[in-house]
Amino acid sequence: MADTMLAGRMNFADKTFAIKEVPVPTPGAGEVRVRVRAAGICLSDVHLIQGLLNPLLLQGDEVTLGHEVAGEVEALGEGVDGVEIGQRVIVGAGKEVDGQVWTMGVDYDGGWAEYVVAPADVLVPIPDSLPFEQAAIIPDAVSTPWGAIEWTGQVRQGEAVGVWGIGGLGAHGVQLLRFAGAAPIIAVDPVEAARERALAFGADLALDPADPEFATRIAEATRGQGLDVALDFAGVAPVRKQALATLRVGGRLVLVGISGGPLTIENDATFQYTRRQVLGHYGSESRHVVDLVRLVELGRLDFSESISGTMPLTDAEKGVQQLEEKVGNPIRLVLVP
Repeated sequence: MADTMLAGRMNFADKTFAIKEVPVPTPGAGEVRVRVRAAGICLSDVHLIQGLLNPLLLQGDEVTLGHEVAGEVEALGEGVDGVEIGQRVIVGAGKEVDGQVWTMGVDYDGGWAEYVVAPADVLVPIPDSLPFEQAAIIPDAVSTPWGAIEWTGQVRQGEAVGVWGIGGLGAHGVQLLRFAGAAPIIAVDPVEAARERALAFGADLALDPADPEFATRIAEATRGQGLDVALDFAGVAPVRKQALATLRVGGRLVLVGISGGPLTIENDATFQYTRRQVLGHYGSESRHVVDLVRLVELGRLDFSESISGTMPLTDAEKGVQQLEEKVGNPIRLVLVP
C-alpha cells in the first residue's frame, strides 16, 4: 500500500480548492480507515468552496471535503471490536468531540479522498445489494430531508405538505413524503425540469413560485385550508415569506436550507394570531441513516434514480461546477476515487 493518496483539499486561508497528494491517514484508538468507494458532491461542498460557508470547529486552515461517503473497512485502530476488514459501510457524517458535534468534510477530513479515517461507532453496515454510489448519498441527501420530515416537522399521514426547492434534498423530500403518506404533496421550483422531476418522484402538483395564480392553486389543492407543513430546502428569504403565507392555522415551516442571513417575520400579529410555527432543522440523527438503509434493503425505498452521474476524484472541480450551474439538472453527482 502506498504512503500517500489523492484528496480534494479546501484551504480556507487562501480560499482555494485543489486535488493534492497527502499522507494516507492512520486510524487511532477506536477509529477505522475506510477505502472510499463513493463520495457525493453536495451543495454544501459548493458553498464551502465559494466561501459562503465556513467551518466553526476546524483545527487549522485546510480540510478534505466530503460528508457523503461509503466504502470498505481497510484497517482497524486499537480497541475496535465488531467491525471486520472488508466490511461494506456508510461513514456517518459527524462525530462528537468534547460534547460538540463536528461535521465530516467541514470540521475534520472527509471522504473526497482515497481513504478516510472515522470513529468506528459512526459506521453503518450496508448490504451487498446496495451500490456504494447510492449508499454514499444517504447520510445527507436522503437522511437530512427524512429527519426534517419525520423528526423536526413530524409530518403525519394525510397532511398537506409543500416542498420549496427540488434539488438533491428536495427531490428526496418529495419521495420520502410520498413514502410517509403526506397528501397532497406540492413541489415549488422556478425551474421547469425540477418541477417535472418532482412529479416523477411523487408530487401531486408542481408549481412555479412566480405563477400569478400561485396562492389560488395552493388553496384549491388543499380545499381552502392551506398547508400543514412547508419545507424550505432553498434557504432564501423570498421562499420563506411565500411558504409562511401558504400555511394553515397552526402550520409548521421547517427551515432546512441555510442562508446565513436574518430570518424575518413581517407581521408578528398575523403570525401569532394564526399560531404558525417556524422550526430550524440541521442534518439528521444517526438512527435515520440506519432506518433508511433498512428501508432500502426491504425494498420500501429505491434511490437508483438519484445518481445523476459518477466521475473520478480528479474531476471534483468539474463536478462542483456542474452542480453549481445545474448542468443537466443533477440530483446527485458522485465521486469515485
